[in-house]
Amino acid sequence: MALNRTTGNAATIRRVLRVSVPGPPEPPITGHLAMGEEPGRPDAITADSRTLRRGGRPWFPVMGEFHFARYPAAEWREELLKVRAGGVTAVATYVFWNLHEERRGRYDWNGDRDLRRWVTTCAEAGLDVVVRVGPWGHGESRNGGFPDWLPAVDCVPRTDDPRYLALVRPFFAQIGRQLRGLTRRDGGPIVGVQLENELYDQPGHLLTLKRLAKESGIDAPLWTATGWGHAQLPPDEVIPLFGGYAEAAWDTPHDGWPRQSRAHYFFGPGRDDDSIGADLRSDGPSGADESHLERYPFATCELGGGMYTSYHRRPIVAAADVAALSLVKLGSGSVWQGYYMYHGGSQKIGELSTLQESHATGYPNDCPVINYDFQAPLGESGQFRESYFRLRLQHLWLASDGADLAPMTLTMPPDAPADTFDRTALRWCVRSDGRSGFLFVNNHQPVETLPAHEGVQFAVTLGGRDLVVPSRPVTVPSGVYFVWPLARPVGASTLLTASAQPVCTLAGPVVVLAQVAGIPVELAFDGATVAAIDGPGAGDHGGEPVIVTRDGHDVVVSGLHPGPRCLLRVTAADGSVAHVLVLDEESALTATRAQAWGADRLILSPRPAVVDGDRLVLYGGGECGHVPDGGGQAGDRLRVFPALTAADDSPHAATEGVFGVIELPVPDAGPVAAVAEQVAAAGPPRRTVIDAKSGRASAPADADFDAAAVYRVTVPADLLDGDDEVLLRLDWTGDVGRAFIGGRLIADQFWHGEPWEIGLRRFRRDLLEHGAVELRLLPFPTDVPVYVSPQVRSGKGLLELREATFVPVPRTTLTI
Repeated sequence: MALNRTTGNAATIRRVLRVSVPGPPEPPITGHLAMGEEPGRPDAITADSRTLRRGGRPWFPVMGEFHFARYPAAEWREELLKVRAGGVTAVATYVFWNLHEERRGRYDWNGDRDLRRWVTTCAEAGLDVVVRVGPWGHGESRNGGFPDWLPAVDCVPRTDDPRYLALVRPFFAQIGRQLRGLTRRDGGPIVGVQLENELYDQPGHLLTLKRLAKESGIDAPLWTATGWGHAQLPPDEVIPLFGGYAEAAWDTPHDGWPRQSRAHYFFGPGRDDDSIGADLRSDGPSGADESHLERYPFATCELGGGMYTSYHRRPIVAAADVAALSLVKLGSGSVWQGYYMYHGGSQKIGELSTLQESHATGYPNDCPVINYDFQAPLGESGQFRESYFRLRLQHLWLASDGADLAPMTLTMPPDAPADTFDRTALRWCVRSDGRSGFLFVNNHQPVETLPAHEGVQFAVTLGGRDLVVPSRPVTVPSGVYFVWPLARPVGASTLLTASAQPVCTLAGPVVVLAQVAGIPVELAFDGATVAAIDGPGAGDHGGEPVIVTRDGHDVVVSGLHPGPRCLLRVTAADGSVAHVLVLDEESALTATRAQAWGADRLILSPRPAVVDGDRLVLYGGGECGHVPDGGGQAGDRLRVFPALTAADDSPHAATEGVFGVIELPVPDAGPVAAVAEQVAAAGPPRRTVIDAKSGRASAPADADFDAAAVYRVTVPADLLDGDDEVLLRLDWTGDVGRAFIGGRLIADQFWHGEPWEIGLRRFRRDLLEHGAVELRLLPFPTDVPVYVSPQVRSGKGLLELREATFVPVPRTTLTI
């Protein structure tokens, strides 16, 4: 870092952060991995030591975990379309053994357990599939997914013990029958198979499982296993997948931030996180050497989309925590973004028992009986969360530039933070192929606020030239994270630098950028590639004209006012024309890209927008979840670029700048206050129970709810007309809540400070019969050793139901 003082009207500090990017990286290792399809196949999927490839081109999958058996089958298609609309291209799912063979020899693949229907529905939604076949899965499932009868068999599970393998073979054969005709060989969507989970010391067993899976008809071009905990994997037989979480519900209830979570907010080449699954490992490999991982692409399967709540540790994971972690992994070299969970769900209650991880089954964490919301981008009842929109912005970019990003390698600056306790150095890096690249910055982490950095410029030596961005120092605010382009194409011109985040590239081409945290947007083009820059974006905005100047060999555009009018026309030296559209940050968070009204368009919607064939489905009216405000001035209307014309088969549209505007109908239904009639007062807080094995507080047992406060919430029948979702939103404080209909447990929550939302649509028949939801709420014992996030700790020791609200989530459909 160079520290200089410049003078003007007042002295300022100019901090130039420098890095020199080496030339093109060494070629990757090829031909060594025991997987992949024949290269001659038109859509062949292959892998080398650095990238995945599809059809001969680098391929950057975005994978979201969504467990089919933890969600109503009747709603799968709708939810998978939401997943795809978020920019996810592949869905991963566990196949929990205990859900399909709860009684030995009796298999159940019906209803919500119908794996075949799930994979087929994914294909119809345009999504690839990765199946995590186990046999052991974890996933906060009872016995890690093993049926209760299996531990009673005289065998050594998770090894090559022939007695254990004799149990695995018929289960794998069942999975193979479910997937018959759905593998890639048969034109199906299954691109990957994960073997086991968190098995760190049995490489031979993983190889045996791979053989058994293939013999059972389970097949895919990519084979994977979790690599965290310094796992010993069979060399070149599986791609090790990694993860990282902002929080850890499996950690102890100490008041601090989990130690290992810090590392995920620093750029660097490290992949492993030995804290994942550490609560279930007694010992195992250790050390920091990751040199063996150079044989494999940097791939992830468990970037925390949120975090579950255990009884003893109940964190709140903010949207920025999720999105900043994701961006750090992209900057550090990830070529396969995998989120756990991307869509929340609900634990099943089995025929013989509940099916959650618990102290009763020997696990160190007590989990809710049903709730597996995970604070995910899409919630337990399909709610859109703020993290959905913040991740979607990254995924839009990857859909356009992921193939270019994938082969790029990491270059760390010489003044990078020395350890994960550094809160003063700005965290940044460059990922590049030696000619072009991206500059990544992260100034956010959970719990500990990072300081703003004033007077910052970045100087990157790349491809034989020095790129400085921006040309004038700027402040990098606290809490921001972003990526800026370096030497990227805009049609036939070269955009050398931009102090704005890439969003996507539309047909035309139109390069879409977004302002970040109010940092002034400046674009610098290679002057040899540009003949002229003009258009609406170079006009007058509020009396301050856009400035286009030549600075040596560069053409610099400044004075931009990001928003719906900010469109630049860039005429290249060869006479061809491209455009640059610069959005404000809030508008960019509402962006969806779609083939609509006969063209490749960008749609800015204040409501969550999902493409379903030739329809655009808009959810709610802005009140149904944590939805960005659409740029404030947009109101309840769509903004569409390119703007619609009279020739388009489209609704009449006004204009706002270069965008067309479509006014949206106001939904008929809005939030309705619910009446929660108190039927019984709570008894005294229960006595805290400490699990002898783990030393952690145990969740209340069924009998404890006899002393709960009881409320009856009557559900008006007309709220259940139609098939739109209706959420029962509860603003409450306490310890544990359970919800019943007709005496049947339908939902629960370990209170952690966030509202409790229960989707009622799936219980429509029961509600029409019984008419009400019964709530049983327990007070929070004052002495229980439980972690909750600092901002809500005042709720410990209380019991209060402050408000109950019915929140309809209507759907508005437009033909596009």
